[in-house]
Amino acid sequence: MWHLLEPLHAVLYYAPEAVDEAASLGYDVSERWPGYFALRAAALGPAGAERVASAFYSFSPAMVGRYVPAAWEVAAPADVLAARLRAADRTYRALLGDDVLASPELAEAAALARRAAEAAPLAARPLAAAHAELPWAEAPHLVLWQAATLLREQRGDGHLIALAAAGLDPVESLVSFAAVGAAAEETFASRGWSPAEWSAARARLAARGLVHADGTATDAGRALRAEVERRTDELAAAPWAALGPEATDRLADLLGGPWLTVIASGLLPSENTLGIGRI
Repeated sequence: MWHLLEPLHAVLYYAPEAVDEAASLGYDVSERWPGYFALRAAALGPAGAERVASAFYSFSPAMVGRYVPAAWEVAAPADVLAARLRAADRTYRALLGDDVLASPELAEAAALARRAAEAAPLAARPLAAAHAELPWAEAPHLVLWQAATLLREQRGDGHLIALAAAGLDPVESLVSFAAVGAAAEETFASRGWSPAEWSAARARLAARGLVHADGTATDAGRALRAEVERRTDELAAAPWAALGPEATDRLADLLGGPWLTVIASGLLPSENTLGIGRI
């Protein structure tokens, strides 16, 4: 279900419509990050850099500090959230078309996804809890995007719990992920860690027997990452258990068409830190 829903959520952060909305608020869109940090963190309210870095985890605190809390001097979080929902509306209309958005299948998918999202446990899930407090939109396609977003942030919050339990700090989480071949190290440079910080993290992992000298994962390193993913899935299972297998299978079937459209759109980068691709 994560593989089906993550692209439906994440496409917003690569869509030109989101760039337009960020620009309309006054953000510098000559680079991706001012709008990204504002759009994703706005549900937390006017949060400071430390709180956002904690919630986002894998970004360098120094990088977060370049954009937060300055983001709230450009636009208030409530205005950012309204712009984000407009961007979701415009993006889905551009990608899926009005006929799909008006279809009973899309409405059914939205209702099922919302049921799952509303069943998601929120304890120790700061981003998910913040999104759960937002009012639901009325249009089914916006409900679908909101549900996908809440579910992905709930799963992401759980992923951070699993990383911490594995003893992987923010930069080590990326180094160990690169070590198992999730993406090239250059891809993770977007998270803002310096070469020295990356090398130091690799050295710490090597001392634990988790990576080889060349940076590739040892058997122990691969086993640890597999355990992180297993634990992440376990912590994300409750919404789907609440929805039940029959309704979950039905939702998976209903999401197939929109998922294929988003994946084939070319908006999502072919290599990224999310574990999703494109065709």
